[in-house]
Amino acid sequence: MKKILIIASLFSFTATIAVAQDSSNETDNREKFQFGLKAGLNYSNVYDEQGEEFEADAKFGFVGGLFMAIPIGKYLGVQPEILISQKGFRGHGVILGNPYSFNRTTTYIDVPLQFMLKPSEFFTILVGPQFSYLMNQRDVFTSSSNSYAQEQEFKQDNIRKNVFGVVGGFDINLRHITLGARAACDLQTNAGDGTSSTPRYKNVWLQGTVGYKFYK
Repeated sequence: MKKILIIASLFSFTATIAVAQDSSNETDNREKFQFGLKAGLNYSNVYDEQGEEFEADAKFGFVGGLFMAIPIGKYLGVQPEILISQKGFRGHGVILGNPYSFNRTTTYIDVPLQFMLKPSEFFTILVGPQFSYLMNQRDVFTSSSNSYAQEQEFKQDNIRKNVFGVVGGFDINLRHITLGARAACDLQTNAGDGTSSTPRYKNVWLQGTVGYKFYK
C-alpha cells in the first residue's frame, strides 16, 4: 500500500507541475479526433483468492499500445485502446501438503472501451468495460519436493484466455503529451472450465502511462 501511495503522489506532483508550466499557451482540442501511442507500467496483483493457504504479492509489468479519442461534442467522447499489457503476481502456498512459491507473468492484449467526460481541455475522466485476451503465461515455480512434475501440471492447467473487466481513471492533457492513470480489475476468474488446480483469482492492477497524440 505504501508503494502505491508513493507512486500516485509522485505522478500527481509531476502532472501538476506540467499543467502549470503549459497552461499559458494550451489550446482546446476536446472536439478534435485524436490518436496516439502510449507506454508505461502496470502494478498488478490478484483478488478473490481461493486456494489452500494461497497468498499473493504485487509486481510491475510493461504496458503499451495505441489509443483513439473520438469526440461526441465538446464534453463527451469515446476512447478505445489496444494495449499489450503485462500482469501477474508473486505467490506462495501449499499444494497437496507441499509448500511452494512462484512468480507468474501474464501477457494480455487489453482492449478497453472507455467513455470520456471532458470538464476541461487539460483533464479527462474515463471509465468503461475492457476485454482481455491472454497471449502468454510464464511461471517460475519452486517446490520442496517433486517440483518438476508439479511445474508441468501447473503450466498445463485449464486457464481462461478471454476475460471481461472494468477500467477507470483520468488523463492529463498537455498539447500532444498525455499523462494517464488507471485502475482496473477482471470481472471473471482465471479458472476456465473449473478443472484448473491453479488457485482461483482475478487480476487487479494500477496503471501509469505517458502518451503522444496526433490531431489537426
